[in-house]
This record gives sequence, C-alpha cells and structure tokens, in this order.
Amino acid sequence: MSNKKKTKYVGKVEELPSKSIYLNINHLEKGDYELSIIHQNKLIKKTTFKKN
Repeated sequence: MSNKKKTKYVGKVEELPSKSIYLNINHLEKGDYELSIIHQNKLIKKTTFKKN
C-alpha cells in the first residue's frame, strides 16, 4: 500500500442575504430589456435597462 497523506480542504462561504435578488446580465445579448417584478399576479415594479 502507498503511504499517501489525505488532504482535507475547508472553505467558508459567507451567508447570502435572504432578501436580495441578483440579476446577472453577462450572457444577455446587447439591446433594450424590460424587467417586471410581479407578486401574486400584481405588478409591483417595472423598469427598463439597456445592455451596450
């Protein structure tokens, strides 16, 4: 048998805020977009943005 040492790797991840939503637009095509936030079939907020 080989005498290899087992290596343990440990990492800590900070807890993400439970009331935040992140929108990553890196893979969207260039152009104009509209974002609608809806809760229980009611529009809460509508906003537009442009990716250049």
